[in-house]
Amino acid sequence: MVRFSASQSVAISVPTQPLSVEAYLSEPERLVYALVDASQVEILSPNLFRVKVRPIKFLSFNIQPVCDIEVWLEGETIRLLSNRCEIENYESFNEKFSLNMQGYLLSQVAESGKRQSKILRGQANLIVSVDLPQALSFTPKPLLERTGNSLLNGILITLKQRLMRQLIADYCAWASSSPPQVSSLS
Repeated sequence: MVRFSASQSVAISVPTQPLSVEAYLSEPERLVYALVDASQVEILSPNLFRVKVRPIKFLSFNIQPVCDIEVWLEGETIRLLSNRCEIENYESFNEKFSLNMQGYLLSQVAESGKRQSKILRGQANLIVSVDLPQALSFTPKPLLERTGNSLLNGILITLKQRLMRQLIADYCAWASSSPPQVSSLS
């Protein structure tokens, strides 16, 4: 069994808008659509989403993970947790594979001088455990681990960049087009 892991943190400055970023984040699908394209998402329930990840090349294999991700609000923190994941078209491989993704995003007040602004801070952790196929048994374990960790880190960096770009753009569009409402999260 080989274990790969990666972690990424994020801090996003939130522009002032008529509606709070907390109200925006109280709609879990908004975070999911900020992380991945809507065409990759199937809504299973208001807080549960099936995400079909774009194909990934790992050594000589092309794999396409499909993960069920739960997103919920806990106080003022939005949390994300994978609760099922499998590799499409590799049924026998799925018995030897597990993926665990956890993340959170929290709105905080940042003060600079007399001005207050909001910052979204968060972190994502990704862990994959797998029994590798016999074809890879002669590959040195440190090389496999470096390659796997690098791959997972690349996935998290891609998600982070998309989140930083897409979340703020969607939030600004949502806040300027939505009628003002009272939010208990502000």
